[in-house]
Amino acid sequence: MTNSLDETQRAARDQFESRSTSYGKSHILADVADVGAALDALTFPKAGRGLDVATGGGHTAAYLSGRGLEVTASDIAPSMVDNAVKLAAERGFTITGAVHTAEILPYEDSSFCVVSCRVAAHHFSSPPAFVKEVSRVLEPGGWFLLIDGSIPDDEPEARQWIHDVEKLRDPSHGAFLTPGDWRQLIEASGMEVIRCETTPFKQPDLEWYFETAATSPENREAVRELIEKAPDSALQVFQIEREGERIVWWWPRLTLLAKKPGNLNLP
Repeated sequence: MTNSLDETQRAARDQFESRSTSYGKSHILADVADVGAALDALTFPKAGRGLDVATGGGHTAAYLSGRGLEVTASDIAPSMVDNAVKLAAERGFTITGAVHTAEILPYEDSSFCVVSCRVAAHHFSSPPAFVKEVSRVLEPGGWFLLIDGSIPDDEPEARQWIHDVEKLRDPSHGAFLTPGDWRQLIEASGMEVIRCETTPFKQPDLEWYFETAATSPENREAVRELIEKAPDSALQVFQIEREGERIVWWWPRLTLLAKKPGNLNLP
């Protein structure tokens, strides 16, 4: 670890260190079709370098390696990094693991042609610091891919509801930012937003949601109560419904692709 951790970072490290084995091949994030949809059409330099921040199970890092990049998979939880390196090796790729926070990236300026962060930024203690660091370590012309849960810009009630739910389900949760929030941070860092859209992403069911985070019994009951009393705005934004005995909902999943001004040295 290259820097000391604040309270939010410690909570994220401890949570994901304890749950690292649940993020393997069978995890919902093992399907990287969303990553491919955003990056398949892009051309990267020969021997280009990629950085996957908060790599989790390493699925996005493996995708980048498969594109021919020299990949660093970083995470705040050492076990996540170990598992990501193993996953890549099983697929015939060699990636470098690194343990550090998202808010301070221990790399020189202009080190990577692509930086990715997938379904993790809502745990970060300082999204502004993270975005600033991404811009710094990207090469001119480099790409930043962010995928995360989000909330519409004009839905404050639903935003507060999902925040309350997520903090109970997983106390290491920070906050879901709106597309407008992310756009403002990225443009302030000097990058240009090329694509910014949300699409519905179905969660398997409430019990899976609990098991993934090892939610305590008392917090599970509190979440169920929040669902029973969910305001109309939350019911509409998250499409909360019952399928038999199962409670399901849909995340607004944000895909944001940004570019640092300049041109990559392409083949």
